[in-house]
Amino acid sequence: MIRASLSQSRRQFMKTISVAGAASILRLPAALAADGPPEITSVRLMQMPSICAAPQLIVGDLLRAEGFTDIRFVYKASNSALNEAIVRGEVDFSLHFAPEWVSFIDRGGPVTVLAGVHVGCFELFANGDIRSIADLKGRTVGITALGSSEHLFVSVMAAYIGLDPARDIHWVTSGSSSPEDLFADGKVDACLGLPPVPQDLRARHIGHVVVNSSVDRPWSQYFCCMLAGNREFVRKYPAAVMRVTRAILKAADLCATDPDRVARQLVDGKFTKRSTRCRRCAKFPTRGENTTPKIPCDTTRCSCTI
Repeated sequence: MIRASLSQSRRQFMKTISVAGAASILRLPAALAADGPPEITSVRLMQMPSICAAPQLIVGDLLRAEGFTDIRFVYKASNSALNEAIVRGEVDFSLHFAPEWVSFIDRGGPVTVLAGVHVGCFELFANGDIRSIADLKGRTVGITALGSSEHLFVSVMAAYIGLDPARDIHWVTSGSSSPEDLFADGKVDACLGLPPVPQDLRARHIGHVVVNSSVDRPWSQYFCCMLAGNREFVRKYPAAVMRVTRAILKAADLCATDPDRVARQLVDGKFTKRSTRCRRCAKFPTRGENTTPKIPCDTTRCSCTI
């Protein structure tokens, strides 16, 4: 696995030569002609329901600067659907969590991993006296499904310190409730959150953080999200692959240097919904058809003045 320390030198290099232009994403200079034009000007990217994929979602103008004219997003709501789309050749490139790519390739998935994009996607939240990964032994952990990103991440961390994830941890799934809802309701002892789940749990003062992959070693030293391409596309169109990879890496740096602008782009592009959280109780008000908050929260200590 590529170390995150390499990412930092790569990021610094990219900032030096490109972020000054990328920061004004609607007025980008043309890509360097010396690289040669892409062999194909159409590209299909995966649209995932995760903020971790933000570089992929805001990359449109950067791709156009690289010579692509037909940029399409294919929406998939789950990891299984995403993997199926890659197998069928419905998408050309996608960001995905490193353990997902490892598992997918191990099963013969036709992808080529091209680059690490960023670290620090996940945080493990727990209740009660759970203060370390070792404390998960005999406890319940909420996940969306066996083989999901949360399941793989926690399993890797558990195996790293000597636990047997299959025997030592009780995995809990629910078709009607998300893992974070199970955790918030006290039905499981822990859950692993990917953005925006950690931010939501922290704002609501639910549980405590056991592992933060942005700062806790060794996980902070490895890439979380990685870019991969359809194996056949990578083989046939090397110049296009280089340009897509460069655009994604520039987009990742833009996310780090100008997050407010990126957030607006995600909303304006309808990749995520604009939500207004109550500043007092940290909950999302329910809304009527006219978007006016009504009966916003269930606590008498908050009037939900937004």
